[in-house]
Amino acid sequence: MNTQIRSLVFVLSGILVLAGAVLYISQWIYAPYLFAVGAAGVAVCYLTTPYKQLGFRRRRLHRFNVIAGILMIVASVFMFNGRMEWVACLFIAAILQLYSSFVNPKDEKEEDKK
Repeated sequence: MNTQIRSLVFVLSGILVLAGAVLYISQWIYAPYLFAVGAAGVAVCYLTTPYKQLGFRRRRLHRFNVIAGILMIVASVFMFNGRMEWVACLFIAAILQLYSSFVNPKDEKEEDKK
């Protein structure tokens, strides 16, 4: 997948995840569908990212992102079942993505110095 297409799909999927989570609170009937499509898009973007040329740290961060994508899909399953565990899954996914987004740029700077 082209990097521009992947980044566009990632942004649109992120918007769908956010909209689905917010609209689920208002009891909109189509909110789980929005969330599920967004979570699938995020997971596909993470799963199609090439990681063979990455170093050890960056591969570990890539695995964190893949786990976060899978947790979002699990959260959408909980949404469809009407269970509130989706909040915990989404929270853990957000923490993993937040951690990798802060550590990843620092790691790139360290690789440039070498």
